[in-house]
Amino acid sequence: MTENILLYFSDTGRGHRSATEAVQEALQMVATKEYNGLELKLLAEPVAEKSHALNRYFVALYNYLLGRHQYLMKYYYALLHVLKPNESEFGYKLVREYLCKQMIEMKPGVVVSMHPMTNHYIQRAMKEVGLTGDVKMLVVITDPNKNLWRGWACKAADLIIAPNELVKDRLMEWGILESRIMVSGMPVNPDFLAPPTVERAQFLSHLGLSPELPTLCINSGWAGGGNMLAAYKALSHVQENFQVIFLCGQNRDLYEKAKELAAESNIPTAVLPFHDKMPDLMNAVDAMVTKAGGLTSYECIAKRLPMIIDVITPPMPQEEGTVEILVETGLARRLRSPEELAKLVRGLTHDPKRAEKPLPAKYCLNNTEAVFEIAKTILQNSAHVIQNDEKKQDHSGFGRTKE
Repeated sequence: MTENILLYFSDTGRGHRSATEAVQEALQMVATKEYNGLELKLLAEPVAEKSHALNRYFVALYNYLLGRHQYLMKYYYALLHVLKPNESEFGYKLVREYLCKQMIEMKPGVVVSMHPMTNHYIQRAMKEVGLTGDVKMLVVITDPNKNLWRGWACKAADLIIAPNELVKDRLMEWGILESRIMVSGMPVNPDFLAPPTVERAQFLSHLGLSPELPTLCINSGWAGGGNMLAAYKALSHVQENFQVIFLCGQNRDLYEKAKELAAESNIPTAVLPFHDKMPDLMNAVDAMVTKAGGLTSYECIAKRLPMIIDVITPPMPQEEGTVEILVETGLARRLRSPEELAKLVRGLTHDPKRAEKPLPAKYCLNNTEAVFEIAKTILQNSAHVIQNDEKKQDHSGFGRTKE
C-alpha cells in the first residue's frame, strides 16, 4: 500500500525547509518501524516560489531584507499582518492553478502545511478539487512563542500541531478550537538527535583548527544577515585562547569580507559558506552566536549547545519571543552590542559531557524528539491508514456497527 503525502513550505529563510525535511525523514522512519508494508510517496513543494512569479519576488524580497537590511524586517512583518495576503482573493488566484493541478495529480492521503502564508490557500484548493472530508489538512507550526504569525491560525485545518502551550493559548485567542490543537514540540531533524558522524577532533582538524581549543561558531544564518561581521571584529582585543568558525550562509559578499578579516586576525578562524553538516558542526563547537531562528535555536537545544543570540538589531516579533524563552530557561544569552561578545566568550571551555545535560521541561524544550510524534500524527490522519485501521477494527468485531 502506498500513501501519498503533500508537504507545503516556502524558502523565507531556511527554517521552513529544514522543518519540512525533518518531518519527511521522520515520516519514513516511522512508516518503516510502525507501519509494515506502508510505502510513502512524499512531495515537498515551496508553494510560493513555484506557483507564480509575483510570489517568487516577495520571497526574494524577504530574504534580501533578512540578509542585508534586517532592521526593516519588523515593518515587513507588520505590513503582512495588516494586509493578510494569505487570505486575499487575489493571492489565491496566483496559486490556484498550481495547487489544484498538483492535488488532482498527486491524490494525497493527507496534506501538511509548514508555512503560515500557505494554510488558507491550501484549504481552499482542497475544497475546490473535492479533497476535504476524507483527506485531512494538518498544520505544523514552527514559531515557538506567542508572537507567531497570525497566518498559522487556520480555522479550516483539521489539526494544528503547536510547539508549546504558549502557542496553543494564542491560537485559542484567535478562535481555534482546543480540540483542533495538539501540543508537541518543534520538528528537529533526526540527524541532530543521532551521534555525530565525524568526531570533534577530526572535524576541527579538517578545518585547520585545533581539537584542543574551545571553539566559538558565529552563524550568520542561511541568508547571511545580522551583525556577525561587527561582532567578529570586536573579538580582536580578547586575550582568551579560543578559535572561531564563521558561517556566512548564502551571502557571498559577507564570505569575502569575513575571509579578509580572518586573515588579519590573531584568532584562529575558519570561514565557511552555508554548511550542510550542521549536526557535526554543532557537536564540534562549544557555543554559537546566532539569531533566534526557530529551527536553528531548537537544533542547538537538541545538541545542548549554548547560544549567544544577536539582538543588536531588534529581532522580528516572532523571533523576539523565542529569545525570551531561551534566556529565561538559561539556554542562551543576549548579545546587545558587538563589543559585548568579548565579555560573553570569556571563560569559554569545552565540556566533553555536554550531551548528557538535562533540558528544562518548560515550553516542551526537553521534547527534542517531537518530530517523531508529529510524523506519527500525520500518518494517523492519512486516509489509507485510517481506512486500514477501520477495516482491522471491523474484522475484530470492535469496529463500527454495520447497518
